[in-house]
Amino acid sequence: MRFSFATILIALAPLALASCARGEGGGQGGPAVVRDAKGFPKPDRPVSSTVSSDWSSGSDRDAADESGQLIRGLGIRPGMAVADIGAGSGYHTLRLSPAVGTSGVVYAEDIVESYISGLRREAATRGMRNIRIVIGTPENPKLPAGGVDRAVLVHMYAEIENPYALLWNLAPALKPGGRVGVIDLDQSTQNHGVPPALLKCEFEAVGYKQVSEAPLDAGVGYLAVFAAPAPGKRPKPADIKPCDAPDAP
Repeated sequence: MRFSFATILIALAPLALASCARGEGGGQGGPAVVRDAKGFPKPDRPVSSTVSSDWSSGSDRDAADESGQLIRGLGIRPGMAVADIGAGSGYHTLRLSPAVGTSGVVYAEDIVESYISGLRREAATRGMRNIRIVIGTPENPKLPAGGVDRAVLVHMYAEIENPYALLWNLAPALKPGGRVGVIDLDQSTQNHGVPPALLKCEFEAVGYKQVSEAPLDAGVGYLAVFAAPAPGKRPKPADIKPCDAPDAP
C-alpha cells in the first residue's frame, strides 16, 4: 500500500499533539512539569517531612567529627563568612563559629523561628558575637548579597519544598569563588536522604557546577561540593529543567 506525504503528516499529527500535551521536561511519557507562580519547577520526587531541629544526637556527630570533616572539606578558615542553611538547633553553627574566628561570621539560617530561638540564646551565653541569626523562607534564605564564602546544607536537603527556587535565590549571596557543601545520606528523599546523582542534577539545573563528592568517615554520609553559578549563567526560573524522579528503592 502506498501513502502520500500529506497522509503521513496527518497520521503523525495526533502523536505530536500528545507529545506537546505532556509538557516540557516531563520525560518520555511523563507528566507535565508543575511550576510555581514565579516559574520555578516543583521537584519530581518526594519531599521529606521535618522530624525535628536535630538530625541526630550530638555525641554521635562529635564521635564522627562531622563538623571537622565539613570544615576541612570546604576549606573553611578564619575570616570567612559561612551560612548554615537550615541551622535548626545550631549544632554546626556553634562549631563553625570558632572556625571562622572573630574576623569571620556565621549566618545561622532557618525558616522556623522556634528552632532558631534556642540557638540565639546559646550563642549569647557562649559569647559568640560572630553568629548572625537569619529567618528565611522555604524559597529564599535571605542572606546578604555577595556576602557568603561558604554555604552548608547538612542532613536537610530532602526537606526543601522547592530546591530549585532556594538554590536560585542562594546564588546571589555567594561571593566569587563561593562554594556550597551538602552533607547527606545516599538514600531516597522519602527516607530523609538524597542520592548523589539527583543532588548533582538539581544543583546543575540552576547553574552550579559540582567540584567534588566523596564519602565521609564514620558513616555520616557524603560531602558534595558545588561552585556558585558564574555571572550570567543562572537560568531564568521558567528555563530551569527539572530532574527526573529517581527510581523507587
